[in-house]
Amino acid sequence: MKSESRSLIGALAQASSLELFHLSVIVERMLSDPARILEVRCRLHLGQPVRFLDPSHPGAEPHLRTARVVAMKDTRVVLRDDASRRDWTLPYAAIEPPAAAEPVETDAMPVRAAPARPGPDAFRVGDRVSFDDRHLQARVGVIVRINQQTATLDCDGQRWRVSFGLLRPVLDV
Repeated sequence: MKSESRSLIGALAQASSLELFHLSVIVERMLSDPARILEVRCRLHLGQPVRFLDPSHPGAEPHLRTARVVAMKDTRVVLRDDASRRDWTLPYAAIEPPAAAEPVETDAMPVRAAPARPGPDAFRVGDRVSFDDRHLQARVGVIVRINQQTATLDCDGQRWRVSFGLLRPVLDV
């Protein structure tokens, strides 16, 4: 892998500034693709240990650090570095969630189990709930029907069938 990245960097050094800019635009579009973001977000939960690319570390070789997920936003994730207790707000592309068989070792914080997914008993017809659609847009609606695995919502006149695991109750304050 290291020799591949060195040869790639060598090839990029020969490119013109316009070619590098064009490449950066293409890469930025690919990294901000909602499907890519959702792919990473689906594998994360709060408190989960992950490795991330340290953006402040100079050099061609990637420097990965260990942190825990403390918040997930639309396009960015907030991580707490285990060693320094520093918070990082990074794009989802900067993190590497661990594979199921490859736990990240850390001494700092104990790992908590992911919260249980709510089922049909957690919601009732008439409850006001929210969820993120496939384009990561927050939707708010009212439950009009409950099935075994999904709830049917009325969101501003549109009907949505949503899995219970994606629903969050909306609290009126």
